[in-house]
Amino acid sequence: MAANVETMFYTRTAPWHGLGTRVLEAPTSSAALSLAGLDWKVVQKPVFTADGLFISGFKANVRDRDSQVLGVVSDRYKVVQNEDAFAFTDELLGEGVTYETAGSLQNGRRTWILAKLPQRYIIRGDEIDPYLVFMNSHDGTGAIKAAMTPVRVVCQNTLNLALSTARRSWSTIHTGDIHGKLQDARNTLLYADRYMAALGKTIEELSLQKLSDRQVLEYIDALFPLPEDASEVRKKNLGKLKEDLKLRYFEAPDLQHVGKNAYRFVNAVSDFATHARPLRERSSYRESLFGRTVDGNVLIDRAFGIVKAA
Repeated sequence: MAANVETMFYTRTAPWHGLGTRVLEAPTSSAALSLAGLDWKVVQKPVFTADGLFISGFKANVRDRDSQVLGVVSDRYKVVQNEDAFAFTDELLGEGVTYETAGSLQNGRRTWILAKLPQRYIIRGDEIDPYLVFMNSHDGTGAIKAAMTPVRVVCQNTLNLALSTARRSWSTIHTGDIHGKLQDARNTLLYADRYMAALGKTIEELSLQKLSDRQVLEYIDALFPLPEDASEVRKKNLGKLKEDLKLRYFEAPDLQHVGKNAYRFVNAVSDFATHARPLRERSSYRESLFGRTVDGNVLIDRAFGIVKAA
């Protein structure tokens, strides 16, 4: 488990990001938070210097369970507790949504819950499951953020494409009032549906964009450019990354039926970005991988931009 992933759970099988411990399904967000060890509160305390001088205009967000300081914020910052941040997702359960994972990152500064939408999409013969990740923060960096994460069932790689026609992530509008959460929940489903519809059209377009083997090799070189002053070690490492990606494009069994096209290339890059281990593995690399699931993966976006510009 990543060093900065404090607690989390998952249901049935391990999620694509590889973090967690199996537990029973959670019927509500409060049950999910309890299973994930997130049933704690944030309290605000005054801030003092080392000499004991009071610092006006700021407060410390502190976890009540262990007095862990999660962040120093201004007096205008309003705490949104974990239970309130994720309570509105319970409104989705009536539509068949289920919670699959939840946890905390960065020593509790960020908390998240992941829900799987009930429908499965079949696009160009590919089975794709849509997921929604909801993230809250306690360090002053933002409120609740929701992000779509479509996952190919066959090999569990994500299709987090930055589409110009539909948003993949958005911040939910909330003021801490639990009674205002219902409309947010409805908007979340609306945004998710729009994204999946736009993704389907995009996949159709990419599937019709044929690629020669030479183009694929040129695109891989563009993804991993070699600096003129690169050391021999750097050249060797880039060579390993390129060979890995080539194998995923040309040899992956799950892509043999796709055809040699832009969709296959984007999938190969997504599979690489989702599953390839870094050349130098740090203890927090899976946490970073999950963060890119929410915020967007630069490598996947670059690959998508390359084929769209061709």
